[in-house]
Amino acid sequence: MAEEKLGNPAVVGLGGFGLTTLVLQFHNVGWMPSVGPVVWLGLIFGGLAQMIAGLQEMKTGNNFGYCAFTGFGAFWIALAFLFLGNHFEVFQASTTDVGWFLIAWTLFTAILWVGSLRIHGAMAFTFTTLLIGFILLDLAHFGLPELTVVAGYELMICAGAAWYMMARIILNEIYGRDLLPAGKPWI
Repeated sequence: MAEEKLGNPAVVGLGGFGLTTLVLQFHNVGWMPSVGPVVWLGLIFGGLAQMIAGLQEMKTGNNFGYCAFTGFGAFWIALAFLFLGNHFEVFQASTTDVGWFLIAWTLFTAILWVGSLRIHGAMAFTFTTLLIGFILLDLAHFGLPELTVVAGYELMICAGAAWYMMARIILNEIYGRDLLPAGKPWI
């Protein structure tokens, strides 16, 4: 009996991460005044779907994907609830509180960034731009608010890189060849 072929959960994780990151940056650069779409995407695609992808990565034995997708799924859900809490004046978070929240996620990202350097170039690029984006947002929340816009544009690049990896997995399988290369690991 032939073994059943399963889909790669990374396509959902990368899709959810990229799309939700992109839409938040539309808000951060001022194109989209409301955070409403970010809240709903953060709960469903960036949050729940990405967490499910992470749990599926666990079944493949991919600890990096398991940690990254489950962790960032939780990030999006937490951020969505943070926005809702501030809106409804329940467990409100100040700009500095959000800054500390982001610093913790910057440290989490830094650990994954080190691992990403050994996977392939596309992963290293994605996590490098994510780490830079978090650092810029940290600084924005601790006295340099103009960096929010800079972070917004920089994180749009990160979102595009995540989608590149998603497209790579899908298109390389469909075309049966390395249509979109990942590049060599950086270290």
